[in-house]
Amino acid sequence: MGAVQEGRKAALCYNLSMFPPPLSIPTQPADRIRAALNFLVNRSGLIICALFFLAGSAWAGNYGVSPDEWEQRRIAAANLDYIRGQGDAFDPLPYPHALYGIAFELPALLAERALGLTADHQIHRLRALLTHLFFIAGGYFCYRLAYRLFNNRLLALFALLIFLLHPRLYAHSFFNSKDLPFLSILMIALYLLERAFRRDTPGAFLLLGVAVGLLTNLRIMGAMLLPAVLAMRGLDLFYAGRGAERKSLLLTAGLFVLAAGLTWYAVTPYAWTNPTGYLTASLVLTVDHPAVGLQLFQGKLLFSKELPPHYNAVWFALTTPPPLLLMGGLGVAAVAVAVLRRPAALLRNARLRFPALLLACFLLPPAAAAALGSNQYQDWRHFYFLYVPFALLAAGGLHWLTSARARPAARAAAYGLAGVALALTALQMTQIHPLQDVYFNFLADRTTPEYLRTRYEITSPILNNAPQRPALEYLRELYPGETLGVRGGGVHRSWLRDAAGSDFREVQDLAAADYALFRVRNDGHQDLAFNSLPVGRIYNNTFLAIKPLKASRMSAAARAAYRELYRQAVAEEPIIRAAYKVYFQDRTLIFIRENCPPGDRERQVLVKIFRPNPEGRAGFAPFIRSRGVRWEDTCLAVIPLPDYAQGDLIVGQDQGETDRWEELISLSHPGLRERIAIAQRQSGRPAPPEGFAVFLEPGSDGRQRLLYAKPVCSEREYRTPITLHIYPAATADLPPYSEIQGAGYAIQDFYLPHYGGRPGGNCLAVVTLPEYPIAAIYTGQAGRWSSYLYPPDDPAPLRAAYAALSDTPPAARAAFDLHIQDKQLVYLRESCAAADTAANFFLHIIPQDIADLPADRQAAGFANLDFTFDRWGGHFDGKCLAAVPLPEYPLKEIRTGQYITGQGDLWAVELIAAP
Repeated sequence: MGAVQEGRKAALCYNLSMFPPPLSIPTQPADRIRAALNFLVNRSGLIICALFFLAGSAWAGNYGVSPDEWEQRRIAAANLDYIRGQGDAFDPLPYPHALYGIAFELPALLAERALGLTADHQIHRLRALLTHLFFIAGGYFCYRLAYRLFNNRLLALFALLIFLLHPRLYAHSFFNSKDLPFLSILMIALYLLERAFRRDTPGAFLLLGVAVGLLTNLRIMGAMLLPAVLAMRGLDLFYAGRGAERKSLLLTAGLFVLAAGLTWYAVTPYAWTNPTGYLTASLVLTVDHPAVGLQLFQGKLLFSKELPPHYNAVWFALTTPPPLLLMGGLGVAAVAVAVLRRPAALLRNARLRFPALLLACFLLPPAAAAALGSNQYQDWRHFYFLYVPFALLAAGGLHWLTSARARPAARAAAYGLAGVALALTALQMTQIHPLQDVYFNFLADRTTPEYLRTRYEITSPILNNAPQRPALEYLRELYPGETLGVRGGGVHRSWLRDAAGSDFREVQDLAAADYALFRVRNDGHQDLAFNSLPVGRIYNNTFLAIKPLKASRMSAAARAAYRELYRQAVAEEPIIRAAYKVYFQDRTLIFIRENCPPGDRERQVLVKIFRPNPEGRAGFAPFIRSRGVRWEDTCLAVIPLPDYAQGDLIVGQDQGETDRWEELISLSHPGLRERIAIAQRQSGRPAPPEGFAVFLEPGSDGRQRLLYAKPVCSEREYRTPITLHIYPAATADLPPYSEIQGAGYAIQDFYLPHYGGRPGGNCLAVVTLPEYPIAAIYTGQAGRWSSYLYPPDDPAPLRAAYAALSDTPPAARAAFDLHIQDKQLVYLRESCAAADTAANFFLHIIPQDIADLPADRQAAGFANLDFTFDRWGGHFDGKCLAAVPLPEYPLKEIRTGQYITGQGDLWAVELIAAP
């Protein structure tokens, strides 16, 4: 009984220790000062977070609006309608938006509606404050976790400041409701993970499971903590004793998995009907996002699927303050050395496992993305969450420098240098406010004019539009006391109404605006040469250009530059005479229209550049557009061509459905028109009057492209979508997210205005084919024309199949000789005309076991593989041959022949399949 009583006494003491003693107020001044200092020290993390939030509340209106913000609200609203049972609210959400999580967006939407906010600028400010507050909350949990890890409040404060004082993340915390909430919840989840293994109670693991479920909802990458926790719990189970201890470990692991799964399911309405399909689609989206665009990286314009494996590492190194890189590097090295020196202790000790977990969370995700060739774009923002383990590792690096082994003077120097470095970082962030999201450290050359703008992507759509504020302030300096009409470019700008505290008028109609604000594309998409506002006034001389819209507002220098360009251009012959005369000088296209109607400046001139997209979805790089300027009765637009523009261009003017013009020019020979003529001569297939001629040609990158051409093409033919189905030689090559629906082909349908043009009334389009081996291609326009290509204009596979046929008699003879060889049914006719293959073929496969058939065919008792001849075959040397792949399951009988719809069979044959 003595042991039991001692245990009860200890438990009572523990419970009493949870309640603080009555508050006693010191009576002596020294005691009061000491108590106040103790209070400040004990609450230092919370105090710093509060100060940061107060500063952020004052600055929130200085940041712009991300274009994604309104789409994120739409996703939350669709989910809320679905939860309320208001129909299938996901129909209007396109792929992949329906896969985006709402663990942050839905509460933000509910808060907005609870407050009754309707004005856009009020909604934006609330969302900015909520996103920033959540970021600050992540910092507070970083402080709490660092204190637990190092048992040092000063180190915990350094970890908090390291977390909060990353310039790019700080700016994104006001306008990026995609990546920053994920980062904050990851920090909270890591804190709860350490807490769960320290306390080892069912409640702690339940709470951890809730956090992991919310994290997985925001991004499927959050599920990485699930196997990590189970692996750590499995190690505990391996080294545990028998009986109650093992049951406790199994119980906590089960509660964690259950809480994570139920939480994820509860906050993911889109997964309620098909959780497995949702998870699969989310994983595919993470590995291979369909948004493929041009990115400027190290001076080269590359499609996002072409970026090198070190893309994220370079961005991380260039945009993280160097002192933090140094401390983080020390932390990474210290943990790596500890893991290599004491692997057995790491397996046994849960406390030692946590630093190894941080190291894995920092290194493995980008390594996996590089190994899988994931689609990367818009700096390293998709991996901002890596900064969570990095901040803790950086605090660990400082802990290593200031460990007990170090001398007091060395510890003081390390703390002092770290404090000075963080203070300088905070000072620089204040100096460049509100442009912290375009921060680069000294590892990038910020002194050479235009260096950054010409080497790195700085103005991706997710980035904010805060540079408009200093631009407006500069306009205020140029035109003191005047009221200027300003139009923002691209996204909502409601906050401009009080920007720079001035009398600016926000103008929606470009014709009524004095100045327009444009984000400068780094690939030269905007006319940078003749801006009245030097871009050097903006941080890093990179970000924003302001273009004059009215001659009265154009500076004398800008007007003189435009007149000189006009004089040089008209001294030569134009390469195109249309609504605009187009001149080509120094890889720059100059569009000039004299006697220009007043409204013509609002209609953009455009350039389409033929460049294969890695996904094969289009034959063009993104269009380059420009509105240009107008003075007196002359309109002039300037478009510098990027380096990748080497071949064919379509230039024109996009004026809506009518009154548009386009012309084709070639920067290299042979041009597109010459290639069309060559393809027609080689194939002997002129373009049919009712449809398009479709030719295969190699692209400049060696990949095959389909060329669509039709002379004298009507507007209706130009606007009718084109169907394109790609049949791979092996269905395993199909991407998982393809709209296959069991048909065995990838759908790459497209609209010709997006992927082609209509120069001179001739319809043209170029589509790059996938890299995997292709068995057949089907293309056409609904109700107008269709065509099968097998293999596309290439008889080599047909010749190989013919040469592989054995000398043994065919399995059956009819209008065609039938051979079963290499799991293929081969149709051969030695002397064959086009009329012999015009009729459709039927092919019915009867299996030995009906259960092998798809569910929808089991009632019929056979698989229906009917086809047209062009689907699997072609003509060569007077012969015709088709090779149809047979199913893998055992076959009992094959029935095949040709038929004409409504008239019956032309011939039919039955053959017993080989065992």
